[in-house]
Amino acid sequence: MRLIPLLFAAFSAAMLGLAAGAVWMLPTMALQRPLPALALVVGALLALAVRSWVRPAGRVAAALAAGATVLAAVYVELLTAAARIAGSMGIGLLDALRAAGLAMLLALAQLAVRPTDVVFTLAGALLAAWVANRRRTPGA
Repeated sequence: MRLIPLLFAAFSAAMLGLAAGAVWMLPTMALQRPLPALALVVGALLALAVRSWVRPAGRVAAALAAGATVLAAVYVELLTAAARIAGSMGIGLLDALRAAGLAMLLALAQLAVRPTDVVFTLAGALLAAWVANRRRTPGA
């Protein structure tokens, strides 16, 4: 396997994961509570996207989909931490992201993570790997 196509596939999967995390944040903020079970839905959708548009089904697609799912889960936690900062300080989300910085957002996200979040994230990543590794059946 060549390095450049693999790097481009990893970049594409990462961008899909970040986009999925941003979309995941919408119901999280609307309901004002964590929604770790969405990791299963996000993982399945990311696996289908990776398998369809980034890499053909196989081990590489499985690793990319699982990584994108974990990235989406981390990103939604970072965005949620930034939204909490923005709400409590009365500033915009982008201002909160800039003011807090990555290190503070990671620390706040780590404090907010519960064991169920980790379990659902790992289950979503495993589901993503399984779906992305499966070959399409004829007629499906």
